[in-house]
Amino acid sequence: MKRIICFDIETTGLEYLRGDRCIEIGAVEVIDGQITNNSFHEYINPDGKIIPPDSYMVHKISNAFLEDKPKMAEIAPKFLEFIGDSPIVAHNGFDFDFPFINHELSMMGLPQIPRNQQMDSIVIARNRVFGPKSYSLDALAKWYGISLTARADAHGALIDAEILAKVFLELENTAPAPDVAEIIAKQHEAMLNHPKVGGDFPRRSFPAPEEDLAAHHEFLVKAKIIEETQQ
Repeated sequence: MKRIICFDIETTGLEYLRGDRCIEIGAVEVIDGQITNNSFHEYINPDGKIIPPDSYMVHKISNAFLEDKPKMAEIAPKFLEFIGDSPIVAHNGFDFDFPFINHELSMMGLPQIPRNQQMDSIVIARNRVFGPKSYSLDALAKWYGISLTARADAHGALIDAEILAKVFLELENTAPAPDVAEIIAKQHEAMLNHPKVGGDFPRRSFPAPEEDLAAHHEFLVKAKIIEETQQ
């Protein structure tokens, strides 16, 4: 059985080192290439951190809504239990989701998600998909014909995790892009082996006329490639 978790978070902002907190976690289970009904979803009280207007406009989650929600200390152990030792996928996860959630876990004194368990779908996409103008989750969903109707009004961690799971399964079924450097090397080798380019390239079998040699020598002198006295 191959089990993978696709997850997403919503936060008060982008700077966890300056006090921003996670306010929503959504995770979806994928087993043997199929999205299951087993998911994880929690809203989280940011413990006094104010959600600024620009963040609110992205996810439409307010401090008033989160006032009676559990804090991360209660949610984090449940989340770790849900993911277990399964590989966990996030979109742009290496740059944002994993550092953010691991910072939260470290503040709770809990084990962090190890790097060998992390997968970043944007990295996978850049190595498998050529064509989209962007590798955002929205762009990849549109590329694969996945509906974004559920997130028409606002981002949501569970909604985005479900979209991510669908995108991830498409990426899994997309053959890796060929290695461009390898293609160039093979083409170069083929060119060198061509009878008119490689070692069998036809060479002149008669000497150049004296006047041609003299004109060439004069050119080399004028170009200061050789000295006048050289023959």
